[in-house]
Amino acid sequence: MDYQKTAREIISLLGGETNIVSLFHCITRLRLSLRDLEKVDRKALQDLDGVMGINLSGDQFQIIIGSKVSQVCQAMQAEIPRLATTAEKTEAPQEKRRSLVSAALETISGIFSPIIPAIAGAGILKGLLSLCLSFGWVASTNQTFQILTAISDGVFYFIPLVLAFSAGNKFGASPYLSVALAAILFHPALVTLLKSNEPVAFLGLPVAPVSYASSVIPIVLSVWLLSYVERFFNRLVPNALKTMFVPLLSLIIVAPIMLIVIGPAGISVGNALSGGIIWLVENMGPLAGIIIGGTLSLMIITGMHYVLVPIIINNISRLGYDPFKIIMYVANFGQAGAAFGVFLRSKSKKTKSLALSTSFTALMGVSEPAMYGVNIRFKRPFAAALIGGACGGGFGLTLGVKTYAYALSGLPGLPALVGPTFGWALVSMAIAFGVATLVTLLLGFEEEAQTPPVKEKEAEPVVEAPVSLASEQVWAPVKGSLAPLGQLSDPVFADEIFGKGMAIVPETGLLVSPVKGSVGSVFATNHAITLESESGAEVLIHIGIDTVKLNGRHFTRLVEDGQTVNIGDPLIAFDLDALRQEAIDPSVIVVVTNSDRYSEIRETAAESVETRDAFLKLTALAV
Repeated sequence: MDYQKTAREIISLLGGETNIVSLFHCITRLRLSLRDLEKVDRKALQDLDGVMGINLSGDQFQIIIGSKVSQVCQAMQAEIPRLATTAEKTEAPQEKRRSLVSAALETISGIFSPIIPAIAGAGILKGLLSLCLSFGWVASTNQTFQILTAISDGVFYFIPLVLAFSAGNKFGASPYLSVALAAILFHPALVTLLKSNEPVAFLGLPVAPVSYASSVIPIVLSVWLLSYVERFFNRLVPNALKTMFVPLLSLIIVAPIMLIVIGPAGISVGNALSGGIIWLVENMGPLAGIIIGGTLSLMIITGMHYVLVPIIINNISRLGYDPFKIIMYVANFGQAGAAFGVFLRSKSKKTKSLALSTSFTALMGVSEPAMYGVNIRFKRPFAAALIGGACGGGFGLTLGVKTYAYALSGLPGLPALVGPTFGWALVSMAIAFGVATLVTLLLGFEEEAQTPPVKEKEAEPVVEAPVSLASEQVWAPVKGSLAPLGQLSDPVFADEIFGKGMAIVPETGLLVSPVKGSVGSVFATNHAITLESESGAEVLIHIGIDTVKLNGRHFTRLVEDGQTVNIGDPLIAFDLDALRQEAIDPSVIVVVTNSDRYSEIRETAAESVETRDAFLKLTALAV
């Protein structure tokens, strides 16, 4: 790569020198502050040789370069010297104060996103059981049916426990102490006491006789309070006594407040929200369906759709159904229909292939690839998707379509709709898909010219014969539970732009070498490191999401660039508790950056690993 040429092209496509306020880089990305984002030629940047992708995080524009990011950054600083003088000031940008709405949306998303796979899987099973019961294929007294019902209902009945763990991670409280707090709500002695129809009091203060099974809001608010109380005692109690007295004091203070104040108030708020949704559907069904069905995709872009998740779960738990979730189905089918319309109308083979594949993905319940990759890109298809969603939503709410379980809003989630209104649900989704497809065909869209840009003639590079790599085992660099990259909130890692791998939710704060080899580089803020094994595997390890903003706080490097390391040698120490207290996802991300040199990269552990356990198996390509 000609770094200076690439730097000049990037500067030009960013809108020129005057549009760039500041520049710094992390282990893989250029991070820029720009005066006017509208001046950026995003498509040309995306297609530029050496650029793996682009991303917008808040007001920060990111260009994904990969392992050569440092050289490209230096080349840009050579072209614009003032960027080098501002680099130190911008390496640790202070996070802007977020609005209350933005903070609330991010919090709801951070709590509910991790639990969706569990409730979606159980919801699909719940729908299938309902289907079997409706067609008379099984009797409700059948013992196998009853056990399967318990499997499908368990996560919904005990959802405060699941939410407690997730909220603990989000708010920076101990997730295990959070679960202990939630478990109080289900203790048989307390449940019996609250059902006794006798007044219940704690130290003379009344405790409301409410049931917390399947509740959502009370435990989230209680864990939020717990995070502050636990933090207070962590600062106050001496280290030698923390293990015993911090949990004790935290539970003694928070649990009574939860039972006396937060719990009853949370139940009332949840019931009020559910009642509001029911009123809206009963009194403004068609209009509500048209407005929300037509704007839900816009809500998805802003993250506001997560506000609906706790309401939907509460409705299903309290009423046995939700009258509103059909909107999520029709919105996804609208995006699928618009992308399918692009497939039918486009003359570009590349666009047709992308549109068809993302249309199918949206039908399966994941609309973002179709929305961002096709419909928004061509503009008019996105408008067609909104129109399709409005038509399907208006029809569905007019006919009173109900959803009986929480599941993915796509074809795999159809069993959750099985019931008296199942037929109307199918018609609603067909309307959304068909209208979006038809409107896309009628409106059309402007397709980019397919003529490739003229490039300067360059000297032919010397191509070296590829080195034959050997299969090898990568060992766990930290103790913790495993998570696929696709679950990460950072799309660069989730989409495997840098390669395949796995994430580990750490239980300790010491990162050790997963291979025998050498250190490529430790990033300046000590939150990321690259390694090369003796067998040729190139491994990137990144601690936490967006930890570059900490500017090295909570991280201590234990090795230097070029140093030889053995499996298990300490690499970086990090303060896990401090990361959680700052509400940072501490996931340790392990990526094999030369994944294309291996025929298979698979995890060899099930759910959790100890340090130096077998972790990833790399199978070399046959030569």
